[in-house]
Order: sequence, then structure tokens, then C-alpha cells
Amino acid sequence: MARRPDLVGLTVLAMLSVRAGHPYELHRFIVDTHKDYVTGLPRSLYHAVERLAGEELITPVETSREGRRPERTVYEITDEGRRELATRLRALLEDPGQERRTFTAAVSLIGVLPVPAALQALRTRAAALEGALAGMSGHLKAMKDSGLPDALMIEVDYERALSETELTWVRGLIARLESGELGWQGTLRRELLEQVLGEP
Repeated sequence: MARRPDLVGLTVLAMLSVRAGHPYELHRFIVDTHKDYVTGLPRSLYHAVERLAGEELITPVETSREGRRPERTVYEITDEGRRELATRLRALLEDPGQERRTFTAAVSLIGVLPVPAALQALRTRAAALEGALAGMSGHLKAMKDSGLPDALMIEVDYERALSETELTWVRGLIARLESGELGWQGTLRRELLEQVLGEP
């Protein structure tokens, strides 16, 4: 059985790819921007930070204390962390076999990829969805031809409808990126992060 994607760790890497920060800032950003796919806060976030630091994908750069507050350690992403982030994110964008919540997470972080890499991943997903839809249509036809009543095919028809809708949406996103209507400069805009977190 495939391991579920680490969406909390992915989000931490994505945020730290924009600028260094401490876990409390990251927690605030996740809550304020409604990244609802991140569950188990704040514990899951602190565990993810600890795990990523252990894997040397992020590294502590300073520790500070304000008044009686607990010490806060600021982390930044490493070069290996940037490579891992890009690899994980592209894989989630490309694979329509993951649960929909995972794709929601991947799309919400897509701005950390250069636009050409995002486009390539989305085109791969679109091609995979087209293949899956052809398979589902063939399966439905075979079921109908075998004389099965429609009531036994509802779930396949439902999955096909969801995949058709997703494919339409992905194609629209690709078109917006190709036309330049939607774009970014290789990373999430730093100003966006600072609107939520304030100046570093």
C-alpha cells in the first residue's frame, strides 16, 4: 500500500522556500490562508518541522526569545529541501490516482514551481485523466453490453463525471498559464506571505 503524502511537510517546505520562518509563523499562515488540508495543528506542524530538520531538508538559522515567551527557532530550507519540494509537488500534480484532497494541496502550493515545470506536471495529469476516462467509458460500455442494469453502474458513472470535471478544470488552468493570464515568478510571491505574516 502506497504511503500517504506528507502534506504538512510539503506545506512547510513550500513556505520556507519563500522565506525563513519559525513554526508559529507557519502555523499562522496555514490558518490565515485556509489551507484546510493541513490537519492536526499545531502538533502535526511541529512534528513535520522536527522530521524535516532531521532529514536535513530544513535547517535552524537562529533562536530568539521575546520577554517571557518560549524560545522560537527560525528555520530555512536547504538546497536538498528545495529539490525535494519540487520533486514531491510535481509528483502530486501529475498523478490523478491520489485522493482529491491531495490535489487540492498540490494546487494550493503550485506557485513554488517555475511556471514551465507546473505546466509540464499539469499536462501529464491531463493526459493521465484522458487515459482514465477512456478506460472508464470502455468499462461502462462493457457493463451495459453485458446486460447489467444501470443501478449497478452508478459509481463508475459518478467517477467518470468527477474525472471529466477535473480534466476540464485542469485544461482551463493550463490555458491560463499558457496565455499568461495566470503566472508567477518561480516562487510564491514574497509580498503575499508578508501580507499575512508581516515583515520578517
